[in-house]
Amino acid sequence: MKYSIKRQFAGIFIVLMSSVILLCWLVNTLFLEDYYLNRKTKIIYDAYVSIKAAAESDSYDSEEFQKKLDQICSSFNMAAFVMDSDSETQYASENGGERLEMRLFGYIFGFPMENTYLLQEGEDYQIQRIGGKGSGFLEMYGRLSSGISFIMQTPLESIRESAQMADTFFFYVGLVGAVLGGFIIWIVAGRITRPILELNSISEKMVHLDFDAKYEGKAKTEIGLLGENMNKLSESLEKSISELKTANNELKRDIEKKDRVDQMRREFLANVSHELKTPLALIRGYAEGLQEGMGDDPESRDFYCDVIVDEATKMNTLVQKLLTLNQLEFGNDTVNMERMDITQLITNILQSGILLAKQQDITVEMPKYPPCHVWADEFMVEEVFQNYFSNALHYCAGEKKIRITIEKREQKVRISVFNTGDPIPEESLPYLWDKFYKVDKARTREYGGSGVGLSIVKAVMEALNQNYGVENREDGVLFWFELESAEGEGID
Repeated sequence: MKYSIKRQFAGIFIVLMSSVILLCWLVNTLFLEDYYLNRKTKIIYDAYVSIKAAAESDSYDSEEFQKKLDQICSSFNMAAFVMDSDSETQYASENGGERLEMRLFGYIFGFPMENTYLLQEGEDYQIQRIGGKGSGFLEMYGRLSSGISFIMQTPLESIRESAQMADTFFFYVGLVGAVLGGFIIWIVAGRITRPILELNSISEKMVHLDFDAKYEGKAKTEIGLLGENMNKLSESLEKSISELKTANNELKRDIEKKDRVDQMRREFLANVSHELKTPLALIRGYAEGLQEGMGDDPESRDFYCDVIVDEATKMNTLVQKLLTLNQLEFGNDTVNMERMDITQLITNILQSGILLAKQQDITVEMPKYPPCHVWADEFMVEEVFQNYFSNALHYCAGEKKIRITIEKREQKVRISVFNTGDPIPEESLPYLWDKFYKVDKARTREYGGSGVGLSIVKAVMEALNQNYGVENREDGVLFWFELESAEGEGID
């Protein structure tokens, strides 16, 4: 990603560490030498304060005074020499104090000293540097009001050279630290951004109305809480969209329902009267024949009874289908829109349908498709597919093959049922979906068809507000219907 948080984390860390290293180097270069000199000045001044306090209390010849100066001189690598007003030595440090005696006399008697630079001057003392900047000695001498004279000297190490060495060392250590720190922050940032990328992937699927993906992280951080809330949002959105689609279908049906009711009622009564007339006439004729004793032998009576039962069964099937169609057309059935797997539904239906096909030597072909989710009413879609498959079984001829396909078309999923056999006459295609229309009435009557199945398909698809149709192919007929896709990626 161009604006990856992981890269930003690593970049910010490296820039911040590099800035800190550069700042430390700059401070070290500009101020370390002055800090070192000020520190040394403070040490030598503290020793002067101790000498002055001893002189004022007249205790400079005491053992306690000697121990205190010994401690200061040994701790800070300083040499000191103190004498009284009679030029008698009162203290000389072991690390070169006696060599300072002549230098002290030189200051007292005003002899000039070379390579000295005055740093600080008080009422009874002077602090100066001997030698070049950053090297040589720091020296303090003076004469107190009590007549006590003193001189102290401490070496100044080569601070500039030490600072340069420290800068070089600090640079290499800082470089290694920056690289190592950048690598560590890259790994840490990866762990932080991984759940963010997971949430991004889930949100992209939600954009395409795919609510199956859930955040699986167990962390209790802010990202974990965000993931839990996104899971709740996904469930809420899926439920709301399902309710909205159901309500939307109901609204569309209500708008169309008002103008269709009267016409449907009239057509229904006329068609029912026509369809029931033939089986009722047969039942009545064979029943009267039995009353009049036309079937005296058992075989004839059984034949008459079989005809009556068969026609009564066909009437019952017709009535059941008419009731289903009536409920669909009048809108008495609520369309329950839900997210369903059409592949699984068709596979379940075929498990029983393939047995009927084998009895008729028909081969059913269907590629192995992955799950394909759509928005629809499961029971209505099952009714549509069963009618298509039943028609394919009854009219299959030639190679005796039935092929079922599922394909994604933009935001739609098309389900097709093809059977080999004779094509449907072109002039009959527009009327296939009308109630009680039969292309081959003799054959329809033979297998018990009522001419209502495709009318049920039409009513269902109009209730779902989706497309359906039929196409003649070179070697057979293909019926199809479409449903709204419920996932971002469909079947290839």
